[in-house]
Amino acid sequence: MKNQINSVQAYEKIRPFVLETPLINSLEISDICQTDVFLKCEHLQYTGSFKLRGATNKILSLSESQKKEGVISASTGNHGQGIALAAGKLNVPAVIYTPSDASPVKLKAIKKLGASVKQVQGGCGEAEDTARKIAEEQGITYISPYNDPDIIAGQGTIGVELSRQLPELDAVFISVGGGGLISGIGNYLKQFNPKIKIIGCWPENSAVMYESLKAGLIIEAPEKPTISDGTAGPVEFGSITFPICANVINQQVLLTETEIKKAMRLLAESDRFIVEGAAGVALAGLLKLKDAFKHQKVAVVLCGRNILFEKYLEIMNQV
Repeated sequence: MKNQINSVQAYEKIRPFVLETPLINSLEISDICQTDVFLKCEHLQYTGSFKLRGATNKILSLSESQKKEGVISASTGNHGQGIALAAGKLNVPAVIYTPSDASPVKLKAIKKLGASVKQVQGGCGEAEDTARKIAEEQGITYISPYNDPDIIAGQGTIGVELSRQLPELDAVFISVGGGGLISGIGNYLKQFNPKIKIIGCWPENSAVMYESLKAGLIIEAPEKPTISDGTAGPVEFGSITFPICANVINQQVLLTETEIKKAMRLLAESDRFIVEGAAGVALAGLLKLKDAFKHQKVAVVLCGRNILFEKYLEIMNQV
C-alpha cells in the first residue's frame, strides 16, 4: 500500500489549491509539558480543516469524464466542505450525504461552497452506505472520507510539511477517526524518519479504530456522543487505513470528554485558538502522556476549527 500512497507527489499536485499551514511553537503549552510543543495549524486551512488536502488530491486524480459526471461522498461536515471547495474550483458537481445529527454550521458551509447536501436518517455509517449505493447505481465516482489511497496521500502532505518545518521532530500527536489523517502523516513520516513516534488519540466515547486495532481486525464497537464529532463513526470493513494504522502507530491514548474540553480551553488561553473537539483530542493526548515526552520536540496536529460558536462557548463555561 505504501507504493500507492505518494504524499510527495500529492503535495506537488495540491499546492496551488491549499495553504501550507504554519507550525507554531506554543510557549505556554511547552512550559506545561516541559517539552518543545509545536502546533500544526490545520484549523487555519481553507474550510477550517485538513480534509481539503485529501479531497483536492482525489478530485485532481479523476479523469475528465469522471469530473464531468460529478462526485458523491458522505461526511459529518469537514470532508464534505473539502469536497465542496475542491469540486467547485475544478467545476465538478458534488453531492454530500450527511448523518441526521451533523453539525448545522458544517452543513451550512458545505451548501455555501456549492455542493448539494442530502441528510440521511441515522449516523455516519448510514450516510456512507447510502452515498456509496447511490454512486454505484448512478455510475458516479464515490469519494470515501478516508478509505482511498488518494485521500490518504493528500492528508499525508501534512507530514511532508512537518518534515520540512521541523526535521528534528521526535513525535506527533494525531486524532483518529477512520484513520485517513494518521495513515497519511504516519506513512510519510515513517519513511522520512522511522524513529519519529506516531501517537494515535481517540475520544473514549468513540474509539472504533482503537478497538479494532486491539482486536486485530475491523470490528463494530459501541459509541456514545462525543464533542469530537469529526472522529466519530464506524470504520468501513476492509478499509486500507486499518493495516496502515497497525503499522505506523506507536502508541495509543483514550481521552475523556472532560480532558478534550480542557485541552480546547487551554488552546484558547495559551494561543488564542478556537478549535473543534477533534483538534482538542490530539492536544489532550499530549497532556495525558506529557511525562513520557519531556525535553523532546513534539507536534500536535490541530485538525479543524469547525464548531458551532454557541456550542464552543458552552464548553468553555463547563471547564
